[in-house]
Amino acid sequence: MASKVLFAALIGAAYSAAPAPAPYGQYQDPYVATPVNYNYQYGVNDPANYGPVFSQQEERSDYNTAGEYRVNLPDGRVQIVTYSAGPEGYVADVKYEGEAVYADTPAYKPAAHPAPAYKAAPAPAYKAAPAPAYKPAPVAYKPAPVAYKPAPVAYKPAPVVYKPTPAYKPAPVYHAAPAYHAAPAYHAAPTHYKPAKKYGFSIVTTAAPEAAPEAKEAEAVTEAAAEAVAEE
Repeated sequence: MASKVLFAALIGAAYSAAPAPAPYGQYQDPYVATPVNYNYQYGVNDPANYGPVFSQQEERSDYNTAGEYRVNLPDGRVQIVTYSAGPEGYVADVKYEGEAVYADTPAYKPAAHPAPAYKAAPAPAYKAAPAPAYKPAPVAYKPAPVAYKPAPVAYKPAPVVYKPTPAYKPAPVYHAAPAYHAAPAYHAAPTHYKPAKKYGFSIVTTAAPEAAPEAKEAEAVTEAAAEAVAEE
């Protein structure tokens, strides 16, 4: 915590020691303006080898500049440009010395175009067709089919073992031995028994009532059917 307080104090001291920035709206040019003064000139004169001939000279004093340059033109004239530059702007004065001289130009003659020479087309060279190369037809190899004959399998039926069905024997029924009962003892009727009443009967004969006619007819039909069955 103490190190943080010390670091903050050092930053505050650095800001307080720094110079106050310039107020807004007042620009300070870091480069101090100095007067410019120079004077130079040069020239090139080599018509035999290089060809051109020109020269220039310029002089400046503070913000005013003046100069001149000369150029030899191909037509024999010399172009002279005198210029000046300052706070009022750039002013140039162009003039020429001498007279233009042009070499004699020959009259125009169109190029001659000779008539095209006729050249007959060469006769076509006959090239015989190459003899066809003999190529025997390919023989497709077809192996003879092999008939498949499976080996005969002898049929051997499985032996059948006869097992007779066991006879059903019902379980014996247990009968309990009969209980023996002793024969009742016979007691002779008492001799002094006499029935109290004697019963008798008499035969009464009564004539049967005559049957109705429908009953007689039914009985006759029944008897006829019975006789027919007996004859068969």
